[in-house]
Amino acid sequence: MTPDALLSFSTIGASIILSVAFLLAVYRVVVGPTLPDRIIALDTLVGIAIGFIAVIAIRTGFDLYVDIAIALCLVGFLATVAFARFVLSRRPEEGKRARQILDGTDVLPASSSGAGRKPKRKNVKGAKK
Repeated sequence: MTPDALLSFSTIGASIILSVAFLLAVYRVVVGPTLPDRIIALDTLVGIAIGFIAVIAIRTGFDLYVDIAIALCLVGFLATVAFARFVLSRRPEEGKRARQILDGTDVLPASSSGAGRKPKRKNVKGAKK
């Protein structure tokens, strides 16, 4: 097997692996149960796109693609930081409920939901019990 054939087969194999990873990451973006899952999947998509650019750079032999991949790395990092700041700044007045929704543990216990309890009545002076 010649080095050119080996390079061709390996770039085709890498493209197939990256395609499968891309489809799995897109599935996580669409279905992802929580917002942090979607953000991590988007960051993964940026990494996969950088991998595709690297494979194209190896296959074609152009060094310009490496510069494009580096620029995409920087933009992807800034987007991830912006998403993280967005998640942290979401309505702090909701408190624990907001954290539960973000963590995916938004199941409230039955005792704190108020279901099944009778409302308390205040004793009014002169009223019958």
